[in-house]
Amino acid sequence: MERERHDDTDRLRVSDREREEVVDLLGKAVTEGRITLDEYTERAGAAHASQTRGELARLTTDLPDHPGRSVQPLGGHAPTPEKLLAIFGSEVRKGAWAAPELIEARAVFGDCRIELHEAQLSARVIRIDADAIFGSITIVVPEGTDVRLTGSAVFGDKKSKLTGPVTPGSPVIEVTCRAIFGDVTVRAPRKRWWS
Repeated sequence: MERERHDDTDRLRVSDREREEVVDLLGKAVTEGRITLDEYTERAGAAHASQTRGELARLTTDLPDHPGRSVQPLGGHAPTPEKLLAIFGSEVRKGAWAAPELIEARAVFGDCRIELHEAQLSARVIRIDADAIFGSITIVVPEGTDVRLTGSAVFGDKKSKLTGPVTPGSPVIEVTCRAIFGDVTVRAPRKRWWS
């Protein structure tokens, strides 16, 4: 009995943050095609209703990145990503916010907007993983930024609307996208007609 009391972490109560981390992981699984939207809806509802770690863990045991199964990269730690998740809604980062080295944006029937033209960049190279499924992700950068847009678009679009040459010494924004019936767009900020 003593051993059960100390080792059984499945019975520990979960926090709202732990629930949201699982919902975010489920959203990522949808964008990767690992689970369907129906499965996402069912599991996300169960995640919000979960009371213990055991209940939460059972919702992601068939997913490669489920809690407790994360793999440490060789030679150091992975950067902590800023996660933007828009499912049937919108998510926006703008203004003078601190943009980390890695941003994970997921839009499923929703819209994500990432404005980097006024942001404080934490590194010279910023990586953005952008998955848009029946949704859109817009990334706003200053004209002259070195943007490297890769990935795929199936019944969707991935495009850069930047027109000028790359400014020497400018930050590098690496965007890896997956658009399925959605779009990922990189563009410069709109010009204001008043100043």
